[in-house]
Amino acid sequence: MSTPASHDFLRLHAIVEGIVQGVNFRQSAAHQARALGLTGWIMNRIDGSVETIAEGPRNALEAYLDWLRRGPPAAVVRGVNARWETATGEFDRFRIEY
Repeated sequence: MSTPASHDFLRLHAIVEGIVQGVNFRQSAAHQARALGLTGWIMNRIDGSVETIAEGPRNALEAYLDWLRRGPPAAVVRGVNARWETATGEFDRFRIEY
């Protein structure tokens, strides 16, 4: 049986484009995600973008998405392709994938 709060538990799947590799993006994003209490992962993609999946409360995910649109100081974010999905609860922490 679901509770009203469970409807606010979502999954964010985002691909961040721009100068986002070699600028401490993954480490900074992981720090942000953990501080927000999110679970999931982040990884560099072969095309130079960064991909992340995060699960948690909608307000925390929205804060994470806002951060992804800016990135750390050395990053130049040109765009974020984000979509909302149903959370699976499969993650127990937020990790950096290599």
